[in-house]
Amino acid sequence: MWTYPEIDPVALALGPIAIHWYGLMYVIGFASAWLLGLLRARNSSFWDKDKVGDLLFYCALGVVLGGRIGYVLFYDFTGFLANPLTLLMVWQGGMSFHGGLLGVTLAMGLFARKIGLSLFSVADFVAPLVTIGLFAGRIGNFINGELWGKVTDSPLGMWVYDPVLNEVVQKYPTQLLQALLEGLVLFALLWWYSSKPRPAGSVAGLFLVLYGLFRVVSEFFRMPDAHIGYLFGGWLTMGMLLSIPMIILGGLLMLWGYKRSSPGLVKGKNT
Repeated sequence: MWTYPEIDPVALALGPIAIHWYGLMYVIGFASAWLLGLLRARNSSFWDKDKVGDLLFYCALGVVLGGRIGYVLFYDFTGFLANPLTLLMVWQGGMSFHGGLLGVTLAMGLFARKIGLSLFSVADFVAPLVTIGLFAGRIGNFINGELWGKVTDSPLGMWVYDPVLNEVVQKYPTQLLQALLEGLVLFALLWWYSSKPRPAGSVAGLFLVLYGLFRVVSEFFRMPDAHIGYLFGGWLTMGMLLSIPMIILGGLLMLWGYKRSSPGLVKGKNT
């Protein structure tokens, strides 16, 4: 068994200014997306440094705004109805991946319209770039000591203090499981898959399928949000409910792409 090391969430304090690890994870995510985007653009006749930078700006706005709005609507709608200003209280925490995904999709659509590409072409380019950011975000959750898994006696459990039980118990470190699956494994699979020209929409579709599957798997080990609990049967969580449509949509998107058999602007001489 491991013991949670109780990491200080503040990475650096400069007088009244406190730089949190979780904030640094966002910086790492955006920086890695930019570097990976430049790397992919090397083999492209369309993408260049300026377009990658502009795309990142659009997506960053989509992540932050969509993630916050999604969290409030999906996970704290009652609190929002009681006090709509909670939407602006970002210092209290609360970001939703699924909300961020919707925000990024909207941002990609606006960017695609601006530069004259299809949404699928932009989404295929973006999909492999976000995975390191997902990895960093889950590491941020681990540092903050949040989103723990269920109590267990498994050798994979970690000793951690539970404020509700008021004792130290063993829990699954599901933040690390999600960092592995949604970050590193997803990155490896998408980077390999997108290394050759693929039908338009298929890279984005594979991202949706794999992330949805990985999220559902991790939700079986993770505790649901305390103020929501299980939605059905003592096992269905909000995370699962929001991920199932992703799997279905991603599968349909890949099927549509291959049925059309039209290579999209993913990577190679056709980009």
